[in-house]
Amino acid sequence: MPPLLTPFFHAPTFTWTWVVEDPATHAAAIVDPALDYDPKSGQVGTLLADAVIAHVHARGLAVQWILETHAHADHLTAAQYLKQQLGGTVAIGAGIVAVQRHFAGVFNLGGDFATDGSQFDHRFVDGERFRIGALDVEVLATPGHTPDSLSYRVGDALFIGDTLFAPDVGSARCDFPGGDAAALWASIQRILALPGDTRICLAHDYPPGGREPRAIVPLQEMRTRNLHVVGQDGDGYVAMRTARDATLAAPHLLWPSLQVNIRAGHLPPPEANGRAYLKVPLAGGW
Repeated sequence: MPPLLTPFFHAPTFTWTWVVEDPATHAAAIVDPALDYDPKSGQVGTLLADAVIAHVHARGLAVQWILETHAHADHLTAAQYLKQQLGGTVAIGAGIVAVQRHFAGVFNLGGDFATDGSQFDHRFVDGERFRIGALDVEVLATPGHTPDSLSYRVGDALFIGDTLFAPDVGSARCDFPGGDAAALWASIQRILALPGDTRICLAHDYPPGGREPRAIVPLQEMRTRNLHVVGQDGDGYVAMRTARDATLAAPHLLWPSLQVNIRAGHLPPPEANGRAYLKVPLAGGW
């Protein structure tokens, strides 16, 4: 039986959070959960996560996994909040170690911050398999956007993180540390080689022209309509992506997201006054 998929759209960050249900056993996984965060006030909230929890309870689901496609730089993960409320194993790709090592230096986190991925319960490698109830899941490493990016293949559904967006939006940027446009092109080709009836489950949608956000795109439509893929070859893609990335501003929640997401959703530890803080590295000066 194919998995039952329920998407939740987090409008402030254009993020899709997914509940993946095995209809035979009612076991479930949650993919790319988003936490609410107001950068103006520093307020952290759980509105979307609570909607996911309500759905899980209403369906009588047992959450086995909380899955990250990578350490996102545009939203904070609700992984630890959901684990506290629902249980489950928090997992990400083994490439998180490279991401942690880089940003531990950027944020001057010191020797107390482990850069071995141990904040996560499990770190997947390419080709690894696991189960959500009776559903078989295959892990595909799909680096390029980030070195820790991977995709989860569950039956006819593929959760691709930021590798590709809706056809009228294109593909992910590659100018983050460890990003590589040639690697992303290879990852895209790996995805497009899958069966044409595969359901591509997006991690984000940025709807142009006021259209409604899309959660699922048939793979065949990605092959024939994605504006960064159709008529392109590897060299052309790298040139396009490099030129385009040079014009992009940093994501709005870049610094707060990464500080939480490399910790698997744990907030930074409180300081001597009992409050936790998020850092903003300053550039330039006078």
